[in-house]
Amino acid sequence: MTLLHPTPLLDIVSVMEPKPWRDRVHEEEELLAQLNHLISEAAARRAEALLDGVEELGSKAEVARDLGRSWQAVDQAIRRYERKRTFPSDTTTTE
Repeated sequence: MTLLHPTPLLDIVSVMEPKPWRDRVHEEEELLAQLNHLISEAAARRAEALLDGVEELGSKAEVARDLGRSWQAVDQAIRRYERKRTFPSDTTTTE
């Protein structure tokens, strides 16, 4: 039979209070903001790759065929990217 040695700090069971809901909401909002930023960066890199494909293959339709996607999906991704490059979201307007 094995005797267990006492572990003074680990033997104390403390009851953890759950985080208040406002703190949990705030943490999740921060996480969503980070994820949205990562998604935006990934979409930009994807659009740049699609543009490289257009340069190589000659058209958006050829890129779409090569990837097995619709022409509209390729076109939309590139247009969104070009729109964001033209009008960055951090600029302020006078409206």
